[in-house]
Amino acid sequence: MSIIKIGVIGVGNIGSSHVELLHKGQIEGATLTAVCSRNERRMEWIKNYTQGDVKIFRDEETFFNESGIDAVLIATPHYSHPELAKKAFANGMHVLIEKPAGVYTKNVLEMNEAAKASGKVFGIMYNQRANPLYRKLRDLILSGELGEIKRTNLIVTDTYRSQSYYDSSKWRATWKGEGGGVLLNQALHQLDIWQWTTGDMPKRIHAVSSVGKYHDIEVEDDVTAYVEYDNGATGIFITSTGEVPGTNRFEIIGDRGKIVVENEELTFYQLTQSEREFNKTYRGGFGKPEWKKIDIPVKCENANHASIIQNWIDSIRKGSPLLAPGEDGVKALEIANAMYLSSWLKEAVALPIDPDYYFEKLQEKINTSTFEKKNVTNTTLDVKGTH
Repeated sequence: MSIIKIGVIGVGNIGSSHVELLHKGQIEGATLTAVCSRNERRMEWIKNYTQGDVKIFRDEETFFNESGIDAVLIATPHYSHPELAKKAFANGMHVLIEKPAGVYTKNVLEMNEAAKASGKVFGIMYNQRANPLYRKLRDLILSGELGEIKRTNLIVTDTYRSQSYYDSSKWRATWKGEGGGVLLNQALHQLDIWQWTTGDMPKRIHAVSSVGKYHDIEVEDDVTAYVEYDNGATGIFITSTGEVPGTNRFEIIGDRGKIVVENEELTFYQLTQSEREFNKTYRGGFGKPEWKKIDIPVKCENANHASIIQNWIDSIRKGSPLLAPGEDGVKALEIANAMYLSSWLKEAVALPIDPDYYFEKLQEKINTSTFEKKNVTNTTLDVKGTH
């Protein structure tokens, strides 16, 4: 198949890094031909960086109708992802969206239906799915080597953000602009990895989120959640943008051992027999199953944006399976929405949640908000690829 003509809409921190990847020719089979943004300063950067080789659009309708692109990479603020994706599908374009898929499941489910009807290749930038560390973890779990899962513990507090980060734009850390805080922005990759590696969604969630605990913001920057699964397993999820030094640790306990992912290392504490079998047959009182520690060598790669883009292009050109199908975006979002709803209602909620009810509650948050940002700097952050 011929070279895929790509357009990027949204040229903030992450969009800029996508522009650089494509313009440098680092994605085989694709070429950057158009960019759309309302940010005049970023458009001037595009003009200078690409030396006029890329068409520049400031209006999304013109971009979709006149750019002549085959596929679009959407890197705009959260709320706009589903609507822009639907417009792209209507114009016969393949789509890759940045995470999150959206802010609420109601319109994300509509986007998924539009994607299905279009027949186009639809991906989401869940770049950690391309990380060999998590791919190996998924293989170990889904192959049955860990046995039936009994508990999952995921701590994601290595996502520290200063007040200046939140002050960098008007839309950040507001219900109206971003639709959430640490759950939707920093921790969504881990929420996806949580369900993707285990192959299971929780059936029930009870969460407590703290709004502006460490920052002057109106959304959550600290969350603790307890989850239950269909098979009786339980789990804990903790995340925050206010702790230093932070932790990124994932424990999965099964009836045949425990797997720990921490400090970019994967360790399997493998039992010599099933704990359930040992429990039934052992007659020695205080004994416990024997186990061996296995350090599994895996090269951890955290910067996998290029891998996801390349996989998306290969799927368009060659029919290769997607690592991160766009339709999967609703799963981590469903978990995040359930955590918000549980925290707002101060009670456990069952999944799947009612998408209309969640949308209604989110609108209440937006419409009753009296929060005002005091020190908006409107700056582009120094580190590209940072959300």
